[in-house]
Amino acid sequence: MKNGLIIWNVVLTLLVGYLLFNQFGSKKKSTSGSHTAINDTSSNRQFRIAYFEMDSVAANFSFVKEVKEELRKKEDANNSELEILSKNIQQRYNYFQSKAQAGSLSQAESETASMELKKMDDDLKVRKQQLDQDYNDYMVRRQNEIKTKIETFLQDYNKDKGYSYIVSYEQGLFFYKDSAYNITTDVIKGLNASYKPQKK
Repeated sequence: MKNGLIIWNVVLTLLVGYLLFNQFGSKKKSTSGSHTAINDTSSNRQFRIAYFEMDSVAANFSFVKEVKEELRKKEDANNSELEILSKNIQQRYNYFQSKAQAGSLSQAESETASMELKKMDDDLKVRKQQLDQDYNDYMVRRQNEIKTKIETFLQDYNKDKGYSYIVSYEQGLFFYKDSAYNITTDVIKGLNASYKPQKK
């Protein structure tokens, strides 16, 4: 019985060794063939990367400026609305406070006043959440529009340039850049030329 197990283990070991040898031997052949294919295709086409500086595009693209102004106005309107609601709560609180100090606020009126102020405060919090959500949704939608405009322009721009990649430069992400491949000026000019502001 013991000898049978030893023979079985030896046979299995030899079989696994054979399969591994066969597997790795065939992979070497196929990978060397694929390297040739990669080298052949890469010799026909040059690998080039261009970049543009996103902060310059953000500062000089008319559409981005327009979106920033819209977001600023929306934020101001939201803040103004919340400020009015807060003042209303404060005025109502002051009114009840003055009645309480004058001694003309009954126990039942005091409880009603507390409930009213709590409801006003809850309404303010709900409204703030709604405004924040609306603002964030709007901002994401507009940022996606900016991204789409840039991507669409770059696809058209790259038809005759032949870049493999066009990336936006951000500090801390890249540690070296060759300014010969900086297409920021082209991107800004092209985006502004293709952008038609909407009439209000």
